[in-house]
Parts: sequence; structure tokens; C-alpha cells
Amino acid sequence: MLEDQFFLHNEVMSSLPTNFRRYLYPKINWKAKGICIVGDRGVGKTTLLCQNCTERYQTPEKGLYISADHISVLSYGLVNIAKDFYSYGGETLFIDEVHKYPNWSIEIKNILDTYKTKQVIFSASSSLDLNMSKGDLSRRVVYHRLLGLSFREYLLLSENIELPLLTLSEILDDHVKIATVLNSIPVLKHFNDYLKHGYYPFFIEGLEDYISKIQNVIEKVLFEDIAVVYNLKQTTVPNLKRILWLVATSNGLTPNIDKMSKNLGISRETIYECLDYLSHSGLLMDLYPSGRGNALVRKPGKIYLNNANLLNAIHGSLKLESDVGGIREAFFVNQVSALHKVALHDKGDFIIDEKWIIEVGGKGKNGKQIKGEQEAYLAVDGIKIGFGKKIPLYLFGLLY
Repeated sequence: MLEDQFFLHNEVMSSLPTNFRRYLYPKINWKAKGICIVGDRGVGKTTLLCQNCTERYQTPEKGLYISADHISVLSYGLVNIAKDFYSYGGETLFIDEVHKYPNWSIEIKNILDTYKTKQVIFSASSSLDLNMSKGDLSRRVVYHRLLGLSFREYLLLSENIELPLLTLSEILDDHVKIATVLNSIPVLKHFNDYLKHGYYPFFIEGLEDYISKIQNVIEKVLFEDIAVVYNLKQTTVPNLKRILWLVATSNGLTPNIDKMSKNLGISRETIYECLDYLSHSGLLMDLYPSGRGNALVRKPGKIYLNNANLLNAIHGSLKLESDVGGIREAFFVNQVSALHKVALHDKGDFIIDEKWIIEVGGKGKNGKQIKGEQEAYLAVDGIKIGFGKKIPLYLFGLLY
């Protein structure tokens, strides 16, 4: 059995990219006994696991990579594989796509409790099923969330342009100085490319199929991740897609549950459940009004697609013109919320950490909505260098 796993391990490692490390890699304590890398489909979890495996171990005898959805793993079982691997001197078991394995959290718990001197590192897609498992594994596993590529990472991976990490305060206070340094780079062209095809690392495999690959990610999330994890009826999945398409064509959806229920012909409760599924799956981002606890507000104030590439792909599949405003706002929320709390504001578009008010728009944005607010700024698309409180939008992609 281990011979088969060793063969599959070597096949995966033979095509592993080694010259690029994601932002999360150095932040992980790779010595922890149990580690879980959580992330949406396609953001690079497998590569992260495999890079650590090859960095620490020369052969699969000590560090073994397996995919939990492979037929050999499903038939033999995680516990049995761990037993054989550790008994022959193995040290670290790297398990990919663990959420596709039935009752995975119970078996991971058993492995960690039985083999106390060994290590388990595993990956899982974002889902409520994963969140519910944390109760069993909270004392045994450290969780890390991997996001898609930031604009900064995209520049490094695609153009070999290395830029320093910036804090939000640096962007707000020193944006003119920072943008001036970037003046020799065609940064606006690269930014437009990123909004179309830069969030998922698989753009390096070619741009011809990038949109179709995103559409495939959407289908797999709907029909495999959500439908399987929540044991949904076949009739529910098309409703998920209809709600997703509704959000994509709404420039940030302000949800009216009664209207959605009537138009889609499904109950209010089903609407709430579908929105939860889509949010936990990583396809949607929920934003709530400033100053109100999320636990007290069931309905979000506004809903966005998770990232600009998703929005662009769905618009392409629907043969619609790109929603420029929605793409800008989706980019801003996606990038800034990686490190900060982003909420809706009654005057500006957003407020960050209950302190900084941001209005997002194009070159013609004048900021009259936020006039008189002290900590208020414009995040403007289409400008290379800003002035005063008018900041180039792309700079908010340099936070991680």
C-alpha cells in the first residue's frame, strides 16, 4: 500500500514549482504537531503543502504527501495509512483535500492522539463543515488561512517585480512617495491584468483557459464542496447558482430576502441557507454595517463576489459587459479584509477598523459624499500617482 502512495507522492513532487513562496509560508510554525491550511479552491494550498514537504524531506519515507480524495486513500483509510507510514519511520503526513474524506476530523483526531511524536499537516477548502470540526481539533491543530494572490504577489510571480509589504497606514500617509517609486513600472497595465486573471496562481499555466478554469472552480464548489458537505438535494444547487449570478450582476448586492424569495420561488429560510453556504464556501463576501455586531444581524448589508476574477469570469459566461464599479469594490474589500475589518459606511463606501472611511471609484470620483469627514480617503482606479487624500486603488493590493 505504501509503495502506491510513494509513487503518487513522487508524481506530484516532480512538477512542483519551487521558486516562489506565498505570503503565508514564513508565517506558519511548521514544527507544530497539527497544522491545517484552509483556503478557497485554486488558491495554492497543494503547492504550499508540497513545498514544505520537499524542503524538509528528501524522500517520502519521512515526509509523505497523500490526497484524501484519491481512491487508494479512500479505500485503505487515513488511519491505516498513518499506522503503516509511522511504523516504518515516517515523521510527517501531508494530507491534501481532507474535506473530501468522510468523517475526516475524527480520523485526524485519532491519528494525532495515537501518534503523539508524529506530525500531521493537512489542507481543506473553506466550508462550514471545516468550521464545525474545530471543536474536536481546536486543542490539537493550528489553523492558517491562505488567500488568493495579492496584487503584490501577482507582480512577483508574473513579472518578477518585487515590492515591499506595505501597512495600511503607510498607504494612507505616504501613497505619493510610494507611487512615485513605482513610476517606471507600467503598473496600471499590470493592475488591469490582475483584475482579470491574477488572483488564482494557475494563470501561470496559460491565459487561454484561465476563465474556463475559474468557471470550473465555481462548478466544483457548487456541485462537490457545498452539495456534498451539506448533503443538499439536487434541486437546491441550481438555486445556489441563481443567487451567485444575482450577486454578480448587482454591483454589490443589497439583499432583499422577501424579494429574492418571491423572484426565485423559494422560501426565505432557503435563501438564508444558500447565502450562508456560498459565503462559507469562499464564493461570496458578506459586509455588515459599521458599529453593529455581526452576530446580531443575520442579513448582511451588502454581498460581493469573493474577488474580481470571479466577477469577470461570471460576466463572461453571461455575455455581459464588465461591471467596473463592482470589480473595483470587490478588489478593495478582498485585499483589505485580509488584514483589517471592513464594514459598510453610511457616507463613504467602507470604513476600515471603525476608523478610516474609504470611497472607491474612477478618475471622476470627487469625494463629495465624504466631505467633512476627517479620516476619509478616495481609492481611485486609473491613476498612477495620487495627491492629498486621493490614493491609487492598486496600492491597496500591496498589503500582503
